[in-house]
Amino acid sequence: MPVLFFDIGATLADARLEADGSLTLVPRPRVLAVLDAFRDVRKGIISNPGPDAADAERAASALREAFPDRFTDDALVHWGAKDSREIFDGAVAGTAGEGTPVSAADECVFVGEDARERAFAREAGLRTAAHPVFTAASVENRPVLWARIGLPEGLGLSALEGVANQTEVVPVHVASARLVLAMASTRGAAVLEQAGFTVDLRGPVEDTAAFLIRDDRPLTPAASAADDRDGATTRATAAFGLVADELAAAATPPLIPLGPAPGGVYLAAPAGAPVEAVHLPGAKPGHTERLLPDPALLSRPGEAWAAGLAAGPAAGGAEPDPAAAAMDGHPSPETIAAVRAAVTPEVLRGHVARISGVEPLRDGDGLLVRSRDVSADDNPRVVEALADRFQDLDLSVRLHRFRWRGHQLFNVEAEHRAAGADSTVLITAHLDSTASSGDFVDANGDPRPYDPAVDPAPGADDDGSGTAAVMAAAECLHALLADGRAPTRNVRFVLFNAEEQGLVGSKFYARAAAAAGERIAGVFQMDMIAGRQQGSTPTVEIHAGSSVSGPVVGASDALGALVADTVPAIDTGVTVQQLTGPDDPAIGRSDHASFHERGWAAVAVSEDIFALDGGPGTGTRQYHTPGDTLLDQDHSTQFAATVARSVTATALTLAGL
Repeated sequence: MPVLFFDIGATLADARLEADGSLTLVPRPRVLAVLDAFRDVRKGIISNPGPDAADAERAASALREAFPDRFTDDALVHWGAKDSREIFDGAVAGTAGEGTPVSAADECVFVGEDARERAFAREAGLRTAAHPVFTAASVENRPVLWARIGLPEGLGLSALEGVANQTEVVPVHVASARLVLAMASTRGAAVLEQAGFTVDLRGPVEDTAAFLIRDDRPLTPAASAADDRDGATTRATAAFGLVADELAAAATPPLIPLGPAPGGVYLAAPAGAPVEAVHLPGAKPGHTERLLPDPALLSRPGEAWAAGLAAGPAAGGAEPDPAAAAMDGHPSPETIAAVRAAVTPEVLRGHVARISGVEPLRDGDGLLVRSRDVSADDNPRVVEALADRFQDLDLSVRLHRFRWRGHQLFNVEAEHRAAGADSTVLITAHLDSTASSGDFVDANGDPRPYDPAVDPAPGADDDGSGTAAVMAAAECLHALLADGRAPTRNVRFVLFNAEEQGLVGSKFYARAAAAAGERIAGVFQMDMIAGRQQGSTPTVEIHAGSSVSGPVVGASDALGALVADTVPAIDTGVTVQQLTGPDDPAIGRSDHASFHERGWAAVAVSEDIFALDGGPGTGTRQYHTPGDTLLDQDHSTQFAATVARSVTATALTLAGL
């Protein structure tokens, strides 16, 4: 009889740390059905809630609340770090109960999303599953493989969802209406093929994670060959070869090619392979996207709202759809005035100074932030300081916990809830930084790689500027509420972590929001808004393009148009570059893309990063370097204020202010 061990965070449930210190676990899709299918099998937990005994007690309480009567054997519950095989060896030894022989390691199964943790479990002899859906496959020693699923004419994503959710298939990325990348057992693949889908099975999932790598280099003439007319295979082969060469020493076993992807290649990397550190020649921001398994990925819960938003205001006295009605009107003079008063260059500079190391992170504290890289000690300190500032603004604050490469990380959420609200407006940015493109030398003056744990990464523009704008927007809402004004929709401020690692934080956040049934009216992401080269025309880019088909396309365009219409009301001297459709160069490249995946309207607003001719824009020249500071000649808090005011006024208007 097998013994099943499950990780909690992101595998069984999404974890939210409430302002009062309590922990809430929200079960992931299909998880309860899996647990109930193994009701008579011994089940335990191997999870890391934090370093203190109180963390374990809090996690145990949340586990009982979220999964009553599912994990009743305390001897099978193990709390602690999963950074070696030690905890897994202990879990196997702990399977001995009164009158029960110790299970062999290969009779135990560890189910966990993190490839690194699965690798440690395998070292200890356990079988592993990358998702609860594949628990039975692991128990029965059946393989789970990466799969490219083709959707023929007449079979859409909803049809695929209906079949996939009844078998051993979990999607990780929707490339188009005709191609989905997924995990699938051979049994699941057979079910799909019987239903009329084509399935191209690639390598085993085992201890790997999937990535999409975009290749920005021009296609070679060979790409127009008869057998590769769109150049997709040529581009994928070239991009995979470059990444594989860069990681040849680190990736053992080697990378697995998963075939062409939108603008690049899909690949599966073994645990520990630093795919995020590889930069293809000429790579633009956001070239690497980490893919997460999600049974709900095909349902796109935001589409109902997006369909109304894309339709626009109702005409002729018809009863307006709430989403369509949200598009009616422009920021009022009162809202514009409030935004101008609260979102100023001085306010933005103050926030950026504190999180980029120019001034102490907190008043009366001498700590100067060196780096917000997810591997740096200052990252959690910045999270805590930002959460406290939101708390001071009388907002409901939550920390959304997730793990990346052994690090416990948090997204920061702060919300004002409106009575009777039909949906929520999100104002967002990413709080982490990196200097991975900088030049560093060792003690002898010789070049060495960037060390994210110790090297400076001030990230004043990327994305200290966006983070500052979100904080200023929250302060603006606080002032409006104090003046007696109130929104009709919820207003939520979210700062994502680990954006620089392939949009990881927003992926976890959007996935959890979909599982929780959130109704999101629109997402306004600000990513790099202070860069403006001296003497250049001030240009704001509004990115609404999405590779996801359906209502999200028109809805995101409509959201972008709202921002574009607001910019002249803030500053008539600013040029608006509105980018949408399949040619938007920022498709999938910032945190708004994580919401597009679920059908929600979302835009990314930035400085001029992507020139229309394909070359560099007029934004910062210190992208991902230690030179991205407030003192950089390209850093303009005046320009950042224009962008932040435009977004804040638009978002608050959409929220009913």
